[in-house]
Amino acid sequence: MKTISQYREDIKNLKKKGDDIEAKATLENRDLSDSELALLNEIGDATDDLMKTVATLERRDRTAKILEAPDGAVTVPSNKKMDIRPVEKDRFSSLGQQIMAIKNAGMPGGHVDPRLFNVASGLNETVPSEGAFLVQSDFTAELLQDVIATGILAPKCRRVTISGNANSTKINGIDETSRASSRYGGIISYWEGEADKFTGTKPKFRQIELSLKKLTGLCYATDENLQDASQLEGIIRESFNGEFGFQIDDGIINGTGAGQFLGILNAGSLVSVDKEVGQKAKTIVAENVIKMSSRIFASSYQNAAWYVNQNTLPQLYTMSIAVGTGGQLVFVPPGGLSSAPYGSLLGRPVIPIEQCATLGTVGDIILADLSKGYVLAEKGGLESAVSIHVRFEYAESVFRFILRMDGQPVRASALTPYKGSETLGHFVALATRA
Repeated sequence: MKTISQYREDIKNLKKKGDDIEAKATLENRDLSDSELALLNEIGDATDDLMKTVATLERRDRTAKILEAPDGAVTVPSNKKMDIRPVEKDRFSSLGQQIMAIKNAGMPGGHVDPRLFNVASGLNETVPSEGAFLVQSDFTAELLQDVIATGILAPKCRRVTISGNANSTKINGIDETSRASSRYGGIISYWEGEADKFTGTKPKFRQIELSLKKLTGLCYATDENLQDASQLEGIIRESFNGEFGFQIDDGIINGTGAGQFLGILNAGSLVSVDKEVGQKAKTIVAENVIKMSSRIFASSYQNAAWYVNQNTLPQLYTMSIAVGTGGQLVFVPPGGLSSAPYGSLLGRPVIPIEQCATLGTVGDIILADLSKGYVLAEKGGLESAVSIHVRFEYAESVFRFILRMDGQPVRASALTPYKGSETLGHFVALATRA
């Protein structure tokens, strides 16, 4: 029978195998094939089985330690004597339940729930430092899922996982700026006679390096909040998930690349469409969106969406296109303003987000395909801890969250097509109309 460490090593190897499959698809700028999806499912099933085995062995070890301890006590690394009362279950059933246990552990003469020492991912027990306890690993996984789901942009991006001891990952990509004379950075094929000598060509590659950036947050909860576990859990989830989801989406759009994501608006692959001659300041006209739609990759159009600042909506609702001597509204349905808007523009959904720039500025309206054009890297999930001492004199508990991620566009530059001189890309924005 293998040891726990050996089982964990098997899990790491399976995870790396899955990461390699995803990285290959990212490199080739495509979706996963049916065979790759089937293999990932097999890897997931095998991983689940191994994790169940590890959990069983860890539980056996915890039981053995409790039986070996004098008088059934659980050793608490602290300079205070605390009364440990055993409970029937090994894990908390909800985040709110664990938070209440942490609160009780910090009370003078309080009782420490033994489950507080069994929640760290990959560890058999957790050592509290100045009253801090890690949040149970399955709760942090749920929180991370909520963070991604709360965001509007993050769920649409391609995601890769950084494993092992690495803090970064490199993905090989095609270094291609033009398809006018060659494809894939240098590949050329020739029509030749049957006996002619072949001419060799080769692609040009570049490396997409994703180095983990740290996103941190603190959330304070008063004793009054702590009196109701379900209420407090709702407060933590809503405030933390909303803020982290907002920051991730903001990084995808506006990130500078310095200590944070490289965002779409600061990327070399952004395609910018000029305003119309004589166009008024702070306006969007039909010609703008028509030209923008012609500058996104044809293969990306079906996955693309319009991301806009909400203050652009009056421009969209009144936007018209000339028809003979008259005109026609292009965003409002035939029933007029009394009917619900289509919610789409040139067949693609219109999604208002806070992170888009204000009307008249680059980034107030963006046509983007995030599924093919933007990649997010993450490692280790979400680190969460709770302290009862940091704000003890204010009768508040402190929740700390740390998330390590990075993100950037897949392409380094826009692409000149085989025919024509106007560049194409995964992301298209409208130039400033000041």
